[in-house]
Amino acid sequence: MQSASLLFSAAKRLEGKVALITGAASGIGKATAKLFAHHGARIVIADVQDEKGHPLCSALGPSVASYDHCDVTNESDVQQAVDATVSHHGKLDVMFNNAGMIGEPCLRLLESEKSDFERVVATNLVGSYLGTKHAARAMLPQRRGSIGITASVASVIASMTLVAYTCSKHAFLGLMKSAALELGRFGIRVNCVSPYALPTPLAMEFGMGEEELSANMEEHATLKGVRLKAEDVTEAVVYLASDESRYLNGLNLLVDGGFSTGKPSHGLFRYSIPDNM
Repeated sequence: MQSASLLFSAAKRLEGKVALITGAASGIGKATAKLFAHHGARIVIADVQDEKGHPLCSALGPSVASYDHCDVTNESDVQQAVDATVSHHGKLDVMFNNAGMIGEPCLRLLESEKSDFERVVATNLVGSYLGTKHAARAMLPQRRGSIGITASVASVIASMTLVAYTCSKHAFLGLMKSAALELGRFGIRVNCVSPYALPTPLAMEFGMGEEELSANMEEHATLKGVRLKAEDVTEAVVYLASDESRYLNGLNLLVDGGFSTGKPSHGLFRYSIPDNM
C-alpha cells in the first residue's frame, strides 16, 4: 500500500486554483509558473518582458496561462492585472509577488545614487506592497487566499548584496508580517520565501556566467554537496500556495541551506569521517 505522502505528492497540489505571478517571464517567476501549471493551477503571467511572457504562455497553453503587461511600480497596472484575473477566472487564489531588481553593480554605500536606491525600492518593496494590497482586495469576498513574496537571504543578513537591495529585502519582512496580521482574520495568508543566491538572469547581470556564479555561491555556502536551483525555490513557493500550508501565516521560509544561521567555525567542527561510514 502506498504511503499517504506518496499519494499526496502525486496529486495536483494546486488543482482549481488561480494564480497571478509578477515577474514571471524569466528566472524564478518562470520556473514557478511552470510548476504551478504542472500542479493544475491557471496562471496569469504579469511582467514587462512581453517578448518572453507571450512565448511562455503559448508553451503552457492558452487554457492554462495568459499574459498581462504589468509594471509593478505603477499602481494602475497592478490593479488592472488583478482585476483582469478576477474578470477572466472569477477569482484569485494565489498572488506571488516575485518581480524585482538588484540595481546598479555598485556595492559601496558612498558611491550609490539616490535615484538608484529609489528605483530598487520602488520595484521591489513598493511593487510587492501594491501586489499585496490589490490581491487582498480581490481575495476578501472569498475569505481565503495565499499571498507570497520573493524575499532573499538578504532579508535577514547583510552580506555581499547592494545597500538598496538589502534594505528592500529587509523591508519585505515588515510588509509580510504587517499584512499577515491584518489579513489573517479574513483567511488570507501572507508569507515570504527567501532563497540563497542562484544563477537567475537577474543575478547574472553582474557579468558572471552560470557556472562561475554557481561555483562562487557553492564556495561560500553552508550546505555542501548540492547547488541551489530555481526548482528548489519553486517547490517552496508551491508549498506556501497550496492547502498543505493552510495554517502558515507570517512565515519567512528560508531556502538557503542554513547560510543565514551563521558562519561555521571550521576549526571547531573539523573532523574526519570514519572509514566505516
